[in-house]
Amino acid sequence: MKYLLLVAVILFFSACSVKNYEKTQTKIIIIKSPQIKFADLGYIRSRDKAIELELFSAGKSIQKIEINHLICVNEGCMSKSGFNEDYLNKTYPSDILQNILLSNSIYDGENLIKAEDGFLQKIKNKNVDITYRVTSNVTFFKDKKNKIIFKIKDTK
Repeated sequence: MKYLLLVAVILFFSACSVKNYEKTQTKIIIIKSPQIKFADLGYIRSRDKAIELELFSAGKSIQKIEINHLICVNEGCMSKSGFNEDYLNKTYPSDILQNILLSNSIYDGENLIKAEDGFLQKIKNKNVDITYRVTSNVTFFKDKKNKIIFKIKDTK
């Protein structure tokens, strides 16, 4: 029993362990939600579907969000749906934050309109009123109904 508990603890904490990321980008990041308010520089590091978002204020790291099969923040790790419930909106698909950070389509490509340098999605139902636009240098997500905004812009 003691060994089973030790293995479970090791597996849990390995979800938030150090990762070797292949791609690092410096971005201007704006996040506005009921739980998170941030506007400054950040790093987005990625490898396959593993992502790390590190947020800085006045040159000091203030928050790190790691996404793999769990989402880990400074306070600990949780499921993707648990993160959405605590920080965004519980009706969002579990992979929405990952897709926004990677500039991928959301809601399985629902209402996707391709543009010359990206795409646009507008999703409106009883739970959300989302405009999601991805271009070559800006990713913009706005949910009017839930008052949530993500804007990720190149620093150049």
